[in-house]
Amino acid sequence: MLADFYFSISITAPIFCILGLGILFKRIGWITEEFARIGSALVFKVTLPCLLFVKLVQTDFRHGLPLLLVGYAVAAIVILFLLLDRFIAPRLRVVSDRGVFVQGAYRGNMGIIGLAFCLSAFGESVVTTASVYLAVITTLYNVLAVITLTRHQEGEGRSASLMPLLIGIGKNPLILAICAGVLVSLSGIRVSGILLKTGGYFAQMTLPLALLCAGASIRLREFQASPPLYAATCGKLLLLPLLITLGGIGLGLRGEELGVLYLMSSSPTAAASYPMAQALKGNHHLAAAIIATTTLGSILSTTVGVFLLRSFGLI
Repeated sequence: MLADFYFSISITAPIFCILGLGILFKRIGWITEEFARIGSALVFKVTLPCLLFVKLVQTDFRHGLPLLLVGYAVAAIVILFLLLDRFIAPRLRVVSDRGVFVQGAYRGNMGIIGLAFCLSAFGESVVTTASVYLAVITTLYNVLAVITLTRHQEGEGRSASLMPLLIGIGKNPLILAICAGVLVSLSGIRVSGILLKTGGYFAQMTLPLALLCAGASIRLREFQASPPLYAATCGKLLLLPLLITLGGIGLGLRGEELGVLYLMSSSPTAAASYPMAQALKGNHHLAAAIIATTTLGSILSTTVGVFLLRSFGLI
């Protein structure tokens, strides 16, 4: 049991430490708002796509694709999204809170925190499984976010801002990098060693820079007390990961695949949910509070979840 506890702590503690350093560096002035903004953009547009591309072009996609894992995850997320959007969100009194609550409860920060959890738990061998999962579920997350925020939008002009968001999903650098990596791998095109090494240097920057910027972006004033915040936080950190993981166990997923399923689903609410809520006239203050609360809370909840899965010999 002590070994299982140490394994759990070894996954989450380094990530928590770097997030904490991001908060500390921001407070003492070593990191500014502008640095966090530009650094996050650099991760999203350059270093994380490089990490995914470099790993994927060196992967054989003719064998061993996690089709069961991804297919199950898509079905589970859609079902839970419908429950949140159709049955729970309408109970919230403020209309602008509804779509933000739904998005905050299901949409995880897989590209940064989720991937960091997976690499910390399983090492480089998990990149292929995690990347395929990331490509499909990131696309699904974006589509579902547009649906719920538009459906629960107050006022007029719903369709005016919808098309740019849909175009933005198609231009997502992570999705483009994953598609490019898979296509190059399947085509058999030989990629220059110089290109791979250059991309590898960028890839090594990804997780430290992303986590520092994520920590620096957390604002204590965003921890506002409200029932939608509590509900979204409990849903994101406890209820949805529990239901999704139990379903995966029932389906027969074990080891690395079950670990990816749990760690990705237990990741905190995605930072991208804030600008999307703002663009579609949702309560962006609530969105910021959900991001901050789940980011800090996921350290504890994920540690406990990994400990339980490890104790029962499931991962």
